[in-house]
Amino acid sequence: MLLRSLTAASLIGLMIGCSSPSTGGHGDATDTMFGPTKMRIDPIFTKISDWTGDGKPDGIEVSIAFEDRFEDPTKAAGRVRFELYEYKRDDPDATGELLADPWIGSIATLAEQKAHWFATGRTYNFQLAFDKIRYHRNYVLAAQFDSVPTGRFFDKIVLVGDSPKETKRVQPASLPGTTPGGRTPQP
Repeated sequence: MLLRSLTAASLIGLMIGCSSPSTGGHGDATDTMFGPTKMRIDPIFTKISDWTGDGKPDGIEVSIAFEDRFEDPTKAAGRVRFELYEYKRDDPDATGELLADPWIGSIATLAEQKAHWFATGRTYNFQLAFDKIRYHRNYVLAAQFDSVPTGRFFDKIVLVGDSPKETKRVQPASLPGTTPGGRTPQP
């Protein structure tokens, strides 16, 4: 009888001491507290750019930021789908015709995290190659982030046309890019 009581007490102690994230352990509380709750396209650092240096725009540099429930910058893991639309003037939505196949940016693996994370700005950066983009036109850029543990986030901004003199050149090696359809350009 004493042996059964000790065995039962040991099993109960083991079950209490070995909680897992899925059953309410510390991993679950931390993920909920510090995981992403919001995504936004950074309007300051997202712009039409010439990263090859030939004087013509090559596409869009996009900075994506995530925030936790405290509205502090945080990291996220998942997939971002980018879509570029014509800008419709005098329309409350402003989203016109889709201009290209969507770009897919992944930040799901450690290598992708390292490739896209910009520590100083605490954002993920992507280069969306699109040779038909023009500096002087306005566009609507939409992003959708999908992740199993955190769900789905959306954001949309208007890229206001500007002159090429105002756009900074970025070396291709500093920001890995994606092309329409989610393909990564080959060197």
